[in-house]
Amino acid sequence: MTSDNRRALVVRGGWDGHQPVPISDAFVPFLKERGFTVETSGDLAVYDDAERLAATDLIVQCWTMGTITREQSANLAAAVRAGTGLAGWHGGIVDCFHDHGYHLLTGGKFIMHPPGFHDHTVHLVPERADHPVIAGLGDFAVHTEQYWMFTDPRIDVLATTTFTADKLPEDLRDGTDGGATVMPAVWTRTWGAGRVFVSTIGHKPDDFDVPEVRTLTERGLLWASR
Repeated sequence: MTSDNRRALVVRGGWDGHQPVPISDAFVPFLKERGFTVETSGDLAVYDDAERLAATDLIVQCWTMGTITREQSANLAAAVRAGTGLAGWHGGIVDCFHDHGYHLLTGGKFIMHPPGFHDHTVHLVPERADHPVIAGLGDFAVHTEQYWMFTDPRIDVLATTTFTADKLPEDLRDGTDGGATVMPAVWTRTWGAGRVFVSTIGHKPDDFDVPEVRTLTERGLLWASR
């Protein structure tokens, strides 16, 4: 899973509450150790350069909110379709932009989360236990935001969380099952020749102090890369 020639591009910015620079910086040494040449960009204009995207093996998207143009979104999707990998975590990849093409590419869009941080369990999908992103890991506990997502049914779900009634706003409780809902939390997908990795975990730096969170994120970056 190493190479001396791969190129990674970390695109980061937007809302400072997700600390895009400190958190993405924490993964730069890991990528360099795995043989990547790593560049960073704090400007979405990088997505205007279709040739640069096509020559990149892995794009790490870490940009919350913001606006992407249709051309930028199309360039990103085309690069992934041709083999460039796309990966990211939390709001940096699923709470950004209002472009349906972008969210079709990533396979999910953030909708809401219960107020604040709370303890919950991330359950690995037993049927996907041999997937290289989660192989050898078990269920684990986190204390952070829990994302309610809209997701594409074609994604490959690797891990889930469960929303119980007490964590849901009144308007999401249907009165039939107490409101308990299993929600995708980590997934992969293919897009043409490219691969996409998404984890909804990672609001704050210490989320990655949980060994399983750090491990599956690192593995996800490598899995997505060309």
